[in-house]
Amino acid sequence: MNIERLTVGAFEANCFLVWSEPDQTLVIDPGADPEQISSAIKERNLTVSAYLLTHGHMDHISAINALHKKMPAPIALAPEDMKWAFTEANQMLPFYKTPDQPSKIAIELSDNLELTDIGPTCRIIGTPGHTQGSVCFLFPEEDILFAGDTLFAGSVGRTDLPGGDSRILTESLKKLAALPDSTTVYCGHGADTNIGHEKETNFFLRKVNPDSRFFKE
Repeated sequence: MNIERLTVGAFEANCFLVWSEPDQTLVIDPGADPEQISSAIKERNLTVSAYLLTHGHMDHISAINALHKKMPAPIALAPEDMKWAFTEANQMLPFYKTPDQPSKIAIELSDNLELTDIGPTCRIIGTPGHTQGSVCFLFPEEDILFAGDTLFAGSVGRTDLPGGDSRILTESLKKLAALPDSTTVYCGHGADTNIGHEKETNFFLRKVNPDSRFFKE
């Protein structure tokens, strides 16, 4: 699997281009700078097969409408976040205005949904807490997880914004802690990591991992 990371927008969010076959390229979290993203796609001779959104915050979706107009492909987002993602509730001036809404969200994401016809098999893990509709994208054959803002290297997504809930996030982190230690994690901001490292070093993941030294100290 080929993975290209693009850092976009005022909050330096990670947008990922993911492909095994060039004509089935997934664009994960196009948060800003649509020209930068589209140029990267064209330079690599890729064809977009779907846009996958881990959650609805403006720094992860603000380029979606412009890209979709240029390079049409199905857009996937959880319905819980669709309710507010393209409203004034999701702007953060002066950095981000209300995201422009695309004509259609073709794929409604939900826990355990499998996407098999847009590229490598992708399983959706519902991980609410950062937002009500936050999800992670697991590629089981490649042992790769795109975590959005649910899990970071050394931290987790904030829960003090509307729709955030720390208790619910804790339950979601338990799902991620159950993944193989070898699972590589590509985060919505910052560097990539792996589940094993986070279970040993990330306070939030240690808390939900019963095998961690956290429970023995």
